[in-house]
Amino acid sequence: MRVLAIDTALAACSAAVLDTERGEPLACESHPMIRGHAEALLPLVGRVMQQAKCRFVDLDRIAVTVGPGSFTGLRVGIAAARSMALAAKRPAIGITTLQAYAAPYLGSESQRTAVAIDARHQHVYFQLFAADGSPVAEPDILSVDEAITAGKGAARVIGSGAPLLSGGWPAQEPAPLFDPRPAPDIAWVARLGAATREASAPPKPLYIRRPDARPQDGAWIARQC
Repeated sequence: MRVLAIDTALAACSAAVLDTERGEPLACESHPMIRGHAEALLPLVGRVMQQAKCRFVDLDRIAVTVGPGSFTGLRVGIAAARSMALAAKRPAIGITTLQAYAAPYLGSESQRTAVAIDARHQHVYFQLFAADGSPVAEPDILSVDEAITAGKGAARVIGSGAPLLSGGWPAQEPAPLFDPRPAPDIAWVARLGAATREASAPPKPLYIRRPDARPQDGAWIARQC
């Protein structure tokens, strides 16, 4: 199976082509960025596809991170994945950023893995995974203190919110390993895209909370017909 993976949900713009028979990406590229995903993504995908010597009709699936993350970044990646999937007549698979962060460690450790993504205002998007990879709870947005409580007993805390938990971790409590990487490994997004059942992972955004910028009710203008 060949999978094109795309990630624009957080602080990177990334793409990879995975060949599951070889067990490794044919090509991958990732660039740290906070803004500019929309301009960077399509040229990036073009380069990765060229490096992999792969046409869109050669793909079996397109995987894309669906959040939580940047509202603008999510829309960029999901819209691109849907468009490519429609044009190539291939399925698009949605992978959460929480899954993608945790994936490298699931099954390799005997303890839980916690994922914390900075949601600003002293909150994190949080999810805890058992050692076998099953989620202990649904994705949620928690205060830093709530996330610390929920993450006790985990072997590691991974994600852009890890420094927030590290800074507030009680001195008397055994501390996990903190991995503050700003975005998931795109190769694992591709692997999850290959392993996930199509019907269980639609390419729809996982926002968890409403956007900070919303229209003001008092600003609506009556429709003129």
